[in-house]
Amino acid sequence: MTDAKKTERANTKLAESASKLKESAVLQTDSADRRTELAADRTILAAERTYAAWVRTGLAALAAGVGAKALLKDVVEPWLGSATASLLILFSAFCFLAGVWRELDAGAPPPRPDIRGLPPWLLIGINGSLVVVALAALVGIWIVRV
Repeated sequence: MTDAKKTERANTKLAESASKLKESAVLQTDSADRRTELAADRTILAAERTYAAWVRTGLAALAAGVGAKALLKDVVEPWLGSATASLLILFSAFCFLAGVWRELDAGAPPPRPDIRGLPPWLLIGINGSLVVVALAALVGIWIVRV
């Protein structure tokens, strides 16, 4: 085999190798982009789980606050039962507000997620009504005599 043939053969193999390397780089880039998109989706879903945990905690505190006055009426002084219930209800209102705050101020936006987050107007509307219910329960704790 002559040197010219060897050089031509080496150039052909080099061109094939460069083509395969280019294809591999494109596949790796596509794969990395997809992993980034999936990570962004997981970030949005984690933020929604955190929001749900705030609301769940607020609802539990609201229920405990409403029940605390009735359960403590024969155990402690009436003012102490009302104060305990008030603290729980105020904590529930804080949880409702903190849930919206954490959901809407989640930090840097994720890169191009596939899914959409909850609309802010829905979060504010639902949690706003829960805060109103909590404040109404707080007023009821101090006005209604058990």
